Amino acid sequence: MDYSAIWPAAAISLITTIILGPIAIPLLRRLKFGQTIRTEGPARHMAKTGTPTMGGVMFLIGIAVAGLFLLKNPGIPGRAEGLIVLAVTMGYGLIGFIDDFIKVVLKRNLGLKSREKLLGQLIIASILAVLAVFNLGRGTDYLIPFSGFFTPGGIGFDLGWWPFFGLTVLVLLGTTNGVNLTDGLDGLAAGATVFTAGAFMLLALGSGKVGVAVVLAAVAGGCLGFLVYNKNPAKVFMGDTGSLALGGALGAAAVITRNELFLVFIGGLYVLETLSVIIQVISFKTTGKRVFRMSPLHHHFELSGWSEKRVVRTFWLISFAFSAIGLLGVYGLR
Repeated sequence: MDYSAIWPAAAISLITTIILGPIAIPLLRRLKFGQTIRTEGPARHMAKTGTPTMGGVMFLIGIAVAGLFLLKNPGIPGRAEGLIVLAVTMGYGLIGFIDDFIKVVLKRNLGLKSREKLLGQLIIASILAVLAVFNLGRGTDYLIPFSGFFTPGGIGFDLGWWPFFGLTVLVLLGTTNGVNLTDGLDGLAAGATVFTAGAFMLLALGSGKVGVAVVLAAVAGGCLGFLVYNKNPAKVFMGDTGSLALGGALGAAAVITRNELFLVFIGGLYVLETLSVIIQVISFKTTGKRVFRMSPLHHHFELSGWSEKRVVRTFWLISFAFSAIGLLGVYGLR
C-alpha cells in the first residue's frame, strides 16, 4: 500500500499554516478580533485580553490545502472516507467560526445560543452516521480495545443502526466539546492534538484508510505550524473555529475507521478535562463544595501554583502517554 502522501500532507499543512501567520495575525488584530478573557478565570489570564482569536482559520486552510491537493488522486485507498473526514472538519470549523464571529465581532459574549450550536453539530454528526453506514459500508459493528490480548482476533459486537446512530452523535459531540474545553492555555490543545491525530493516523493506516490518514497527518502538521504562534506567550488563539474543527476531525476519523472506542484511551486527556467539569458541576450543585480549585482540570493546577508552561508540558506528556496506551489496544485485533 502506498503511504507516500502522508508526509507531504503534514508538511504542506505545516508550511501553509506557518506562512499564513504573518498575514493572518496582523489582520485579525486590525479587525479587532481580540479574545475576551473571563473574569472568573485565573487572574493572570487577564493579561491575554485582546490577543487575536479565530486563528484556527490558519491551520484549517493548511489542512484543506493539503487534503484537497493530495486526495485528488482517485487511486488513494480510502479517498472517499478521507474527503468525508475533511468535510466534517470544515463543517465543525464553520460552526466554531460563526460562534467566534458573534462573540468577538458582534460582542455577544455567549456567541451562538446553545441550541443553535448543538443543532449544527447534530446535523453534521447525523450526516456522517448515514454516509458511514449506507455509502461507505462501515457497518454498525465495533471492536473492543485490548480484547486481542485475551481472545485471538479480539471481541466485537454489533449495535444495529439506531444505537450506532446515537453513539456516533455522542462521539462527535463529546470529542468536539472535549477539545474545546482543553483549549484553555497557550499551546495546550494544539500540542495535545498532534499526538492524538498522529495515533489515529496510524490506526487509519492499519485499517487501510490511507485517505483518512492523509487528513489526520494534515491535522497534526497544521497543529505543529500553529504552535509556532500559539505557544506561550501566544500571539494568537485558535478559538472555537479551531477547537471544534479539531474535535470534528478526530471524531469523524474514529467513526470512519471503526475506532470510536479507542477515543476513550487515545483522547484520554480530553476525557479528563471533560470529567473535571462534570464532577465540579455535580459536586457544587449537590453539596455546595468544589472538588477542584477550578475546572477544567488545567486551571486546577494553575491555581495550585504551577506555571502555565509546566501545566502545558505535563499535559502534552499525558496526551502522548494516552495515545501510546491506546495504540497498544490494537494488538491482536482482526
